[in-house]
Amino acid sequence: MARRYTLARLPRLVLPGLPHHLVQQGHHRQTVFETDEDYRTYLAALREAALTCRVAVHAYALLPDGVQLLATPADASGLSRMMQTVGRRYVGWHNRVRGRSGTLWEGRFRASVLDPQEFLLPVMVYVDTASQRAEAGVDPAAWVWSSYGHHVGQRSDAFLAAHALYWTLGNTPFDREARYRGLVEHGLSQQQVRQIEDASWKGWALGSGAFIERIGQLVDRPLAPRPRGRPKKIHSVPV
Repeated sequence: MARRYTLARLPRLVLPGLPHHLVQQGHHRQTVFETDEDYRTYLAALREAALTCRVAVHAYALLPDGVQLLATPADASGLSRMMQTVGRRYVGWHNRVRGRSGTLWEGRFRASVLDPQEFLLPVMVYVDTASQRAEAGVDPAAWVWSSYGHHVGQRSDAFLAAHALYWTLGNTPFDREARYRGLVEHGLSQQQVRQIEDASWKGWALGSGAFIERIGQLVDRPLAPRPRGRPKKIHSVPV
């Protein structure tokens, strides 16, 4: 019998050595970061867990109601172990200081695997500008709880791991920072934003047809939504 998947039960797709876009939101969009100490505590937990779980974090954005990451795991369990470790530490701390109990997060984190050649830099821009989309008109440089400042040379986040494609932006740090700032200022198209959000929210692979075909040989689950509508009829041609 052919295996059938529903969206709710679709196994998370994680491929070691490839970048992934991760999204985790507060339960019912509740606030999960209220104070600077909240943000600092989460980042400290993330730094430690990324190192322990052998996950290279390329970009991050912490927003009042959720988290976005761009990261590459060294093994298939790395992302889950990292997020579980961070979740236990941060939720436990958050509840203790507020005298509350229960979860903060809306179910499991969501993730999409990326074709790095086509989507590494766009997703990096998407993550670093998350605050701008959350509140229209906000300058990403003014939001200190993201990796944007690191990528444009405003500060240094030692735990961040630059992806090889970021290094191709220039031969010197100044060149790379200036080129990346230009990518952010240029922005993403509406189509790119829709592609990134659909893939991360629904767990699809994000990349070219060739990329999806290639990784389709490695996994036993759907990688992209099926075309809508009935399949076209194929009419036989008399010979």
